[in-house]
Amino acid sequence: MNNPIILENDFVQLSALTLENYKNLTQIASQKKLVEYSPSDIESPAALKNYVQTALEQLQEDKSIPFIIYDKKSRSYAGCTRYMNINWPHKVLEIGSTWMGREFQGSGLNSQMKFLMVNHAFGPMGFEKVEFRIDERNMRSRKAVEKLGGVLEGVLRKNVFLLDGFKRNTCCYGILKEEWESRS
Repeated sequence: MNNPIILENDFVQLSALTLENYKNLTQIASQKKLVEYSPSDIESPAALKNYVQTALEQLQEDKSIPFIIYDKKSRSYAGCTRYMNINWPHKVLEIGSTWMGREFQGSGLNSQMKFLMVNHAFGPMGFEKVEFRIDERNMRSRKAVEKLGGVLEGVLRKNVFLLDGFKRNTCCYGILKEEWESRS
């Protein structure tokens, strides 16, 4: 992608995550167990930098588009998210690797940004399916995706190791373009 995508409304702005701006997330990323349901390590400044470098490598490979999340109401950076596992020929992508500081959780910020991302994926990007993969135990995220219109398509059993060695079950949710359009 040559032109960085910026998605925004009155509540949130999603802009390109870069090696210049990720440092705005260092304090948030250091919150203990912030990504307890994820295989990602972001807790130390070095781990966070590695996480961002990996996301940027995937961007160069056209497999991912990472964003930094800016909360317009509090005027502060809140976390990050991305389009990932992008399958351009089949017009399917996943929204994931989303994490936000605890102070932003439950504020409605996640719903605002996911709405923008799904809308953009089905609109300007021309995708036909958006997927979400969520730890089976993460009921908060599962309910949020269901509220957005995600349909549980299945559970991948013991398919991802987490940092603590636990092997999670992953719930696979999907939204089809026609389902999204019929909600409007």
